[in-house]
Amino acid sequence: MAKKNKTTKGGKYDAGSIQVLEGLDPVRKRPGMYIGGTSTEGLHHLIWEVVSNSIDEAMAGYGQYIEVRLLADKNRVSVSDQGRGIPVGKHKQTGLSALETVLTTLHAGGKFDGSGYKVSGGLHGVGVSVVNALSTYVKAEVRQKGKVYQQEYKFGKAKAKIKAIGKTKETGTTIEFEPDPAIFPKIEWNWSKIVKYLREQAYLTKGVYIKIIDERSGREELFRRAGFCFDGGIKSFVGFLNKGKEVVNKNIFYVEKEQDDMLVEVALQYQSGLTENVQSFANNIHTGEGGMHETGFRIALTRTVNDYARKNNILKEKDTNLTADDVREGLTAVISVKLGEPQFEGQTKTKLGNSEARTIVNNVTAETLAEYFDKRPADAKAIITKGLISAKARLAAKAAKEAVVRKGALDGLTLPGKLADCSSRKAELSELYIVEGDSAGGSAKQGRDRKFQAILPLRGKILNVERARLDRMLSSAEIKHLVVAMGTGVGDKIDYDKARYHRIIIMTDADVDGSHIRTLLLTLFYRYFRGLIERGYVYIAQPPLFQIKKGKKVEYAYTEEDKDKIIAKLTKGQKLTEEEKASGKFSGVLLQRYKGLGEMNPEQLWETTMNPETRIMQQVKIEDAQKADQIFDILMGNEVAPRKKFIQAHARSVQNLDV
Repeated sequence: MAKKNKTTKGGKYDAGSIQVLEGLDPVRKRPGMYIGGTSTEGLHHLIWEVVSNSIDEAMAGYGQYIEVRLLADKNRVSVSDQGRGIPVGKHKQTGLSALETVLTTLHAGGKFDGSGYKVSGGLHGVGVSVVNALSTYVKAEVRQKGKVYQQEYKFGKAKAKIKAIGKTKETGTTIEFEPDPAIFPKIEWNWSKIVKYLREQAYLTKGVYIKIIDERSGREELFRRAGFCFDGGIKSFVGFLNKGKEVVNKNIFYVEKEQDDMLVEVALQYQSGLTENVQSFANNIHTGEGGMHETGFRIALTRTVNDYARKNNILKEKDTNLTADDVREGLTAVISVKLGEPQFEGQTKTKLGNSEARTIVNNVTAETLAEYFDKRPADAKAIITKGLISAKARLAAKAAKEAVVRKGALDGLTLPGKLADCSSRKAELSELYIVEGDSAGGSAKQGRDRKFQAILPLRGKILNVERARLDRMLSSAEIKHLVVAMGTGVGDKIDYDKARYHRIIIMTDADVDGSHIRTLLLTLFYRYFRGLIERGYVYIAQPPLFQIKKGKKVEYAYTEEDKDKIIAKLTKGQKLTEEEKASGKFSGVLLQRYKGLGEMNPEQLWETTMNPETRIMQQVKIEDAQKADQIFDILMGNEVAPRKKFIQAHARSVQNLDV
């Protein structure tokens, strides 16, 4: 007799247990399936969905102006266009107006049979209906056939029938919505994120003017405004991405060509740096994970560069071809395709799966790039020369990397005076403190919890890797020790699953040198170990700026504001003379300014900066990789003029200046 499996008793399971979600109920039940989640990204996805409808109209040739308003009232957003307007006539299948059908029915829209739009970003046809489902309030206004129509909705359901409220000579649609706080725990519109997205859309839809107005200040004269219109399209986009950088080929390569009902646009330009910046789009949707169109572009680029180099004897018969990695170094490119039936992988549309896109983009890029090289031999030679330099560096880096790897995890980690490892072998529990100087390193080693905290002191400032290739980077003893200590490997063989610590904490002095060392380390992580940042493994320790004592009572202040509050509390709000403030001694209160970690004894360092129960740390995040890339290039690159301009622009916002 077969044994019965032990199970936890549940409720009755029969036909009545099967729940059928009608209308927009599935969206409210599982919002992550439609907008990727209910975090900040998901919240802003609501704006993207409404804007995409207006962009679709513009791409179809209707309306050259789109306006987004962040309204002062109740976190509401308004998106308006000058397109044809969503149809308002009666829909045969639903018996409702076409407007209400589009706003209350999943997979309803003019984007499936190809008659309404030749290309569309709203592939799934769920855009505006999902916004409606996830909002407490939606108002749709349609300007069409000489009249203005309006309808309001609550939680995805119409409050009343559509009605005509006036006359107009204009056409277009305005959607105003208010996200549901029951769905989104934090409703806060990010101006920079929205501006970046709209700027991107303007580059991808050349000739269309997109404007955003922030009315949340409540006073019209303080409204923030931004507007974008680029006749150069993605060619201008590449110029923007390379702004302030030293370029290799002065003339940006650009092609716009239609083949087999697919419109292909490609623009590229190399810059003298080491990093690659390739942005790809399908129907104006950013394909962050790439896809077939990006694959086709990369294959064509590598092959065409090698073919030209062979044909013109730049690559000799004995020379090996440049690899894809050699050709990628310093590349800035934008690939945009527009097609009738895109196949995106996943609901959030981050990867294009159409196999024909690879072939078409490959053919278009190869053919036109070969013509570009023939017409502009100086640009072609400059690009190939950069690739040859990259190839030589790659071979040198391979030798240096293998030398580091051969050291092995144990040999490299027992270097005297360097790493003091923790006893735990569980990476998720282990921490690595990167400490400035032997003095602070000594205090940290004595004050730490040896079970889970490892200490690696650095001697001096590490190499600025912003313009250093892998071989030169690994010639730095300090960086080599850090690489071996982390255990991830480096370069093309990097494996973040092998990280020996899930918290890597930069702990430097609160002065100019400390800030510089911290920036150098962040540059290293961003350029060569970005996955550690993306996984949330990199932190910045926040040591106190002041120790404040009164009698036996000791308190620590981490900011000037903290210091003032503590002093006011201890002195009971009495006013102090300038002499008292300067001396640091008043009313029995002793104020000590910490200029370095070495000034703290092990107990103080543990209590203030290393004890998980009391310490303050900042987790390093990459909110906007493109902006971060530009800032690192400005601050740590070779060009002086952009850095000077950046410092002048931000001088007034400096909080801690050590002169």
